Amino acid sequence: MTPVIDQIGRALDMTAAIVKGIAHDRLDDPTLCPGWDVRAELNHLVGGMRIFAAELTGTDAGAAHEDDWLGADPQAAYTLAADLDRVAWHRPGALDGTVRLGFGAVPGSMAALIHLTEVLVHGADLALATGQEHLIDEESCGELLTIMRGMDFDAFRRPGMFGPALPAADEAPAHRRLLAFLGREVAHC
Repeated sequence: MTPVIDQIGRALDMTAAIVKGIAHDRLDDPTLCPGWDVRAELNHLVGGMRIFAAELTGTDAGAAHEDDWLGADPQAAYTLAADLDRVAWHRPGALDGTVRLGFGAVPGSMAALIHLTEVLVHGADLALATGQEHLIDEESCGELLTIMRGMDFDAFRRPGMFGPALPAADEAPAHRRLLAFLGREVAHC
């Protein structure tokens, strides 16, 4: 299994390719997250990355999670957030401390897994919403699904996080099985 910091890096790279391919006229397209269009989901992702990086480095993120992080250039906003995020996770001891999240403090290793989930899953959501499914890293999705199936995931199945697992065919691509496990309706995509 790939170390979690490396998995985060792969997820950042995958999502960067997806974000680069989002045409401006696709920002209003719906996503798998109810009530969110592409811009809202990308903004949520970028805000989360900036907040994680600030928390890990002991700095101020400069805005609240759902403030406008994208401005007029969503691709540049993602690139900046990904750069800050990558540096923050590669700091010595990044997994050793405690990270404060919106729902409480968690060990650094759990925070890294939560963050990996955010980047990889929102990246996959954005790929499906914008017709870029071919850019999804199936190996990373499969690894994350294996991790999630091996833990007590029910604590995360609540409104605003993840819904009940939905059925997915065993032969479905890993990203579709992962999204279904997290309660995302992918059958119509």
